[in-house]
Amino acid sequence: MKILIAYDGSECADSAIADLANAGLPADADAEVVSVAEAWLPPPPISSYDLVGSEDVAESAASHEHARQWQTDSAEVARSLAHEAGQRIKSMFPGWRINAHGCFGSPSTEVLSRAEEWSADLIVAGSHGRSLIGRLILGSVSNRVLSEAHCSVRVARGKPGRTQSPIRILVCVDGSAGADAAVASAASRYWPAGTEATVLIVCDPVTPTAVGSLLPPVTSWAAAFNDEQKADAEKTIQPSVARLQSAGVAVTGIVRIGDPRWVILKEAEELNIDSLFVGARGLSRIERFLLGSVSSAVASRAHCSVEVVRG
Repeated sequence: MKILIAYDGSECADSAIADLANAGLPADADAEVVSVAEAWLPPPPISSYDLVGSEDVAESAASHEHARQWQTDSAEVARSLAHEAGQRIKSMFPGWRINAHGCFGSPSTEVLSRAEEWSADLIVAGSHGRSLIGRLILGSVSNRVLSEAHCSVRVARGKPGRTQSPIRILVCVDGSAGADAAVASAASRYWPAGTEATVLIVCDPVTPTAVGSLLPPVTSWAAAFNDEQKADAEKTIQPSVARLQSAGVAVTGIVRIGDPRWVILKEAEELNIDSLFVGARGLSRIERFLLGSVSSAVASRAHCSVEVVRG
């Protein structure tokens, strides 16, 4: 497994590293820690010097040299941060082969480019990072990484007050290929004994309009459709439950009715979930179950770590 960990030295980034212990990751893996310092704009092209006097050229050159030195120093700070983070991760996973990489540029672009170049299986990023004033940026670009990465992305949130209670995971399904990938990812992990898993499917009900609710045929059809949808959901969830059971974890399957975005968040909080797995793409509303369109909303609002899985 190839794991790219975006790190910027913020509290959230530190929590993301601590959360790796609860992600079911293998003891043998390749990991790369990437820290990116946002660079200043590059100097103008040489041809523009012809438009100014020699004194202006000298002054401009000095200014550009200062900017380049700032970039070099910032990249060095980033490399130092990445190295320190790599050492922490190595103490948690002695069998991992870890490389630390620091650079300057656009944080989201650098992370995405490195993940693509390296063929990463998973990107791990904190939910929030340092501000522009803080020079190193991560959290502000996590949404772009989440939406544009070609691999799975874990928006990690550690739980400072967490005790040694069993790890709890929540896997959201809807019968789509994306949901199947989320189940497969969760089932392939190395969970410690006592891990508890919940498989959740949410049915988004059909609600008659104000006028339609006054017409008995419309209300009868809506009720029948919703009942059929719930029955289908109960059948859809069974293979996912069985697959996770075969991975050696205690599994519960539940069906809920409502807006998937809020139901998933509510269940995750009530169940005190550590890791939530969701497919990057799911079935459309017309196809009865809704999942893929809410993955980013869940990742940005959940109080636990959220892994958006791409097969």
